Amino acid sequence: MASLSFTGTHIKTGRSSASGFGLPRRPTTLIRPSRVSFKVHASEAQEEPDLSVNVNGLRLPNPFVIGSGPPGTNYTVMKRAFDEGWGGVIAKTVSLDAAKVINVTPRYARLRAAVNGSAKGEIIGWENIELISDRPLETMLKEFKQLKEEYPNRILIASIMEEYNKSAWQELVDRVEQTGVDAIEVNFSCPHGMPERKMGAAVGQDCALLEEVCGWINEKATVPVWAKMTPNITDITQPARVALRSGCEGVAAINTIMSVMGINLDTLHPEPCVEGYSTPGGYSARAVHPIALGKVMNIAKMMKAEFDLNNYSLSGIGGVEKGGDAAEFILLGANTVQVCTGVMMHGYGLVKKLSAELKDFMRKHNFKSIEDFRGVSLQYFTTHTDLVRRQQEAIKQRKATRKGLQSDREWTGDGFVKESESMVSN
Repeated sequence: MASLSFTGTHIKTGRSSASGFGLPRRPTTLIRPSRVSFKVHASEAQEEPDLSVNVNGLRLPNPFVIGSGPPGTNYTVMKRAFDEGWGGVIAKTVSLDAAKVINVTPRYARLRAAVNGSAKGEIIGWENIELISDRPLETMLKEFKQLKEEYPNRILIASIMEEYNKSAWQELVDRVEQTGVDAIEVNFSCPHGMPERKMGAAVGQDCALLEEVCGWINEKATVPVWAKMTPNITDITQPARVALRSGCEGVAAINTIMSVMGINLDTLHPEPCVEGYSTPGGYSARAVHPIALGKVMNIAKMMKAEFDLNNYSLSGIGGVEKGGDAAEFILLGANTVQVCTGVMMHGYGLVKKLSAELKDFMRKHNFKSIEDFRGVSLQYFTTHTDLVRRQQEAIKQRKATRKGLQSDREWTGDGFVKESESMVSN
């Protein structure tokens, strides 16, 4: 098992500004100490692959984390997640005034992989118009505290969202930290709900606003802070860069994609249908996995080029239902992998399948730890122009080393069939 040693604890009071965003990339790597830092030293090799990870000073038994949403809606289900073996739990997003959060029913719609959307087809897409937690903050805080008392060595992360108000954000940070949570994930990414209150994606899509709010949060926070990114933006690296430069220890990507699931061709009403009407919602499940991989790849390349990866982390989210799905995120540089819709469809026991399949992948390639293959595939992404150059060079090299008759002058008459097959057209 890996051994741990403290290298020091640092609580930040100052913040680097992201006001220079949009200028040419800095030639130097950004380095700053984290609030809590560990070094991991490899111990003797183990026959069984080690799934444990160390992220921003937090040690998880495996990289699988319950993503913020219905699977983390209350004490009962979060306790179930810990009992089943999830590496960590991110609770459903909370705000100061839950009375402003009013959900509707139905709030889900599904896309099935079958002719005409047959009800028997496999679910590949899931849309939700669900809001953040509508439970009183005091209730959620009490349950956070109870969970940390019962599971002191397990990782519990609070997800928070507030209106555009410094005192409100800082009060919320302070109150969730008092429960003993290990980290905070900030929801800058919910695509639906209350954009008129400058909440969710309304902040994540505005880099100036994001920088300001991240400054408020990190001025107050003493535990690691992750910024959850929205995919509903042209270049996801821009807000990710701003969040990290504004004090966040990590980013999580992606949240759901803005969508309209479909129109009922019998009633002509959109789905999900609430009293004959609907609203665009967040799209998730297996169908978004390739999009999530692309966004995570872009963030990971940016982080590798501009930040000290020992102090920053990346959490991959999107369509994870198999161990191989998680392996792809890790190969692109993710430290942890979050699952939300997958749990809603397959149950909390899914973590056992994910862990077993990830270990099978690691055995196949003789990887002993997550760090052995984290980010390995990132090096193979380049530009289309570079692909053209590489292919032209490869063709040229293959021609130079190709064996066989080059012209009629080389015919010998011996081995006629073999010689004719080796002819190369000029």
